[in-house]
Amino acid sequence: MQTQTIIKEKIDHILSDAEVENILEEGRRRTRDFALRALEDGKAAQGLTLEELAALAYSDDPEVLAGLRDAAHTIKKQIYGERMVFFAPLYISNFCSNNCLYCGFRHANKGLPRKALTPEEIAEEVRALLRQGHKRLLLVAGEDPRTSGIDYLEKAVAAVYGVRENGASIRRVNVNCAPLSVEDFRRLKATQIGTYQVFQETYHRPTYKRVHPSGMKAHYDWRVTAPDRAMEAGIDDIGVGVLFGLYDWRFEIVALLAHARYLETKYGVGPHTISVPRLEPAEGAPLSTDSPYRLTDDELKKVVSLLRVAVPYTGMILSTREAPELRDELFALGISQTSAGSRTTPGGYAAGDNEELAPTRLAQFTVQDHRSLAEMVRSFVKGEYIPSFCTACYRSGRTGDRFMALAKSGKIHDICQPNALASLKEYLLDYADEETRRAGEELIAASLKALPENLRRTTEKMLARLEAGERDVYL
Repeated sequence: MQTQTIIKEKIDHILSDAEVENILEEGRRRTRDFALRALEDGKAAQGLTLEELAALAYSDDPEVLAGLRDAAHTIKKQIYGERMVFFAPLYISNFCSNNCLYCGFRHANKGLPRKALTPEEIAEEVRALLRQGHKRLLLVAGEDPRTSGIDYLEKAVAAVYGVRENGASIRRVNVNCAPLSVEDFRRLKATQIGTYQVFQETYHRPTYKRVHPSGMKAHYDWRVTAPDRAMEAGIDDIGVGVLFGLYDWRFEIVALLAHARYLETKYGVGPHTISVPRLEPAEGAPLSTDSPYRLTDDELKKVVSLLRVAVPYTGMILSTREAPELRDELFALGISQTSAGSRTTPGGYAAGDNEELAPTRLAQFTVQDHRSLAEMVRSFVKGEYIPSFCTACYRSGRTGDRFMALAKSGKIHDICQPNALASLKEYLLDYADEETRRAGEELIAASLKALPENLRRTTEKMLARLEAGERDVYL
């Protein structure tokens, strides 16, 4: 009873469906001038109110839409520069007791062979990823008593951090798992994870109930308060998101922003990241191909632009659910982190292209961007993006409100730019082919010229240390 009371006290501070609908209705009635004024504030990296977000979401005025894209691009460049952080999802289990209608791992999908990786199998996956050059992983597990409990997660994280491959190791493990109790979140924090990530999937309660008919995930309130419990346990880097396509995207972004504002008010810092996955086909999941709320490409571009303007200092994550051409467009509109070379089946990295060991039909969802990490890096350096493998902030204590203070002051540039260039240099030395190395070195040289003199000297010293054989160099 006490736990239920505590949960109710928390969700009472997050907007109800009726409150979100009222804000949306007000936004629908707002004028073009109101929307343009909102963009002026937004372009100055001041964020958006719920009412401004709703008004922009409903506007189809060409000048407003052009202004929105311009504001999103300006903020992306101003705050994140040309940096793009790479990571890989590592699926450690597809056992799941939930019956989410959109997910290939759903319990009712009886034709799906189930597998939970042992610590030794996790280590094999990590070795395969290290050979590609990855340094940051997101562990993903279905919600099942065998694999979503803290005991299994502790062993999984330890297995990742315990691997060394040709002197390389994973430097940051983020975790996407079922909501835990405060006590278990404390144990998860003690494993030295980075970000804890949990998606509400949809904030619309009737839709949530319909698409989650059974399993622990059917309990909306327990899930929506998971970030509270994680923060109370001391995990101050939280990742949130929704699965766009389950309900009206306008409702979702207003509710998502309301949740972010609540966390910032309550704990002094909002989400560290927001993810923008879109509903994609999954075998054995009928809703994944038959939802009336599926987003068009243009709608997804608008969602990314709106969120970039609404929460300018929050990282935004894009997965390989989307096709390469669309992903490249979304990078410019606000995405700051992206996966590359993803496999969404347990054991998929070690199996490589062996369909017998890890059939693609057993994936959680359909992957659209099949470019390898090497291909992504090559594309980025030729396009003047800076691929970053940096994991320095977490290991240096720059998390939560400390990170946000640096970001909002602009000082984070003096840390992130040198670290990004150093991590790229390390990748070029250890993993890149000659063509990529040459293009990457040209990019580093051009980026150095754009730095202030003192910062350029600092960065050049870091790069020289890498040339001399040192690794994992960061500020």
